[in-house]
Amino acid sequence: MRKIVECVPNVSEGRDRSIIDAIAESVRKVKGVKLLDVDPGKSTNRTVFTFVGDPDSVVEAAFEFTKTAYELIDMRNHTGEHPRMGAVDVVPFVPVADVTVAECVECAKKYGARTGSELGLPVYLYEEASTNPDRKMLKQIRSGEYEGIKDKIYKPEWKPDFGPQEFIPKFGAVATGSRFFLIAYNVNILGTKEQAHRIALNVREQGRSDDEPGRLKAVKAIGWFVDEYNMAQVSINLDNYTITPPHVAFEECAKDAKELNLAVAGSELVGLIPLEAMLMAADYYCKKENLFIIDDKQKIRLGIERLGLSSISQFVPEKRIIEYMLDSDNNEPLASMTVRNFVELVGARTAAPGGGSVSALVASLGAGLGSMMGWMSYGSKKFESIDSKMRKNILPLHTAMKELISMIDADTNAFNDYMIAMRLPKKTESEIKFRNEKMQEGLKKAVEVPLRVMRTAGSCWNYMIQMAKYGNISSRSDLEVGAKSLETGIWGAFKNVQINLPQIGDDSYKANVIQEGESILDNSKKNLGKLMKLLAER
Repeated sequence: MRKIVECVPNVSEGRDRSIIDAIAESVRKVKGVKLLDVDPGKSTNRTVFTFVGDPDSVVEAAFEFTKTAYELIDMRNHTGEHPRMGAVDVVPFVPVADVTVAECVECAKKYGARTGSELGLPVYLYEEASTNPDRKMLKQIRSGEYEGIKDKIYKPEWKPDFGPQEFIPKFGAVATGSRFFLIAYNVNILGTKEQAHRIALNVREQGRSDDEPGRLKAVKAIGWFVDEYNMAQVSINLDNYTITPPHVAFEECAKDAKELNLAVAGSELVGLIPLEAMLMAADYYCKKENLFIIDDKQKIRLGIERLGLSSISQFVPEKRIIEYMLDSDNNEPLASMTVRNFVELVGARTAAPGGGSVSALVASLGAGLGSMMGWMSYGSKKFESIDSKMRKNILPLHTAMKELISMIDADTNAFNDYMIAMRLPKKTESEIKFRNEKMQEGLKKAVEVPLRVMRTAGSCWNYMIQMAKYGNISSRSDLEVGAKSLETGIWGAFKNVQINLPQIGDDSYKANVIQEGESILDNSKKNLGKLMKLLAER
């Protein structure tokens, strides 16, 4: 899975479209970043930008964003209803996919360090990035707003985390940090504002008082009536969807509504949502209703239907799920090629893609053929007695197949990292040292990817053997080809591990890798033989 970070910076300008457009363009120019939304407010005189990308690219975009805003916005002329302390007021980094809050804290610190040193602007860390209890909450740092900075910034306790301890009249100051992805989510209630608020008090973490807390952690909620919809809503902020995901909030609201003899009429997502949150909902309803759905698109459809996300307006996954919005930015160019183009590229006069990518592809085909036999044995009345066995074995093979497909590009990218390191300058001792460190990192990465191919492919054998025991025997040859492909992919990946190991200086690391690789290879040979014997006996 690719690493995705969201950045949601706010600037103190919501009226001059030329300035807003110029700031937006500074983000669009950064490779690896996609600008998702620009939301200006005239009364607040503030614009919220939303862009996503890999961690390094997002930090680069945030810096360019700040640089442009500093050039174009003069805080000495600014007025607006929203609290603010700088031309760029706040720059939060938010984990979306395969990224931790800790990694986003590092993004905030990198951004802050560069903004402080290169632009000479004062930067404060907040929320998870701050270790100062008196300067952790944004409202603490923003107290006194822009007008108060010129007095407090010179106090010892208000020395910025990055940049000068100096008032910059044109800019003010900026706060940066990390928070978890916030999902704005409303549950529709066919009732009154008061009834919806009663449910909100029951479910929100704050509850009614300190003595009477609510049931759901990391949840803020109120009840209101929307004239446009002619119904009430429990308006919810999910501060951490891994603690309380949308489907849990929906089910809890529905439970309370039922006790009040009220009808729930679906729900509404405000803004964007990570794919993981939608899949969590689908998995919940699959388990609850004993459904067998493994295709992500079908899972998303299930989640939309069960949560009633199209009750207000059509829920279009490509416009609401962050990862789907990024699909146009192809990060798997090899895996997305036609078969013909990939094979011709392998046969061209280039070092990559080579044996590593081909091994990942062959192994993915092996897992895919195992999954295929399962599907040829599932859902038919003739094989109804083995449905439960097929359910248990199709899913892990399908999952392994998808993981191995992603490694087709990962292998080539790992090799490219090593080649980039080789081209680093080597004139001084420090340059030589840095180049060697990066080359060693590149080599280890070039080993780790094919080793991961071996681990993932090797994990398929138990499920493949179950297919050999119980699957539709008409698919025998498909499973045989799949098993041989799996073994060949593992063997090929091991060859790519071996060829890169000698240049690595860490002997302990090399010994551990060889031991693990040989074990997976030996296990693969034994399981291939076992599978073929099972099929022959049938």
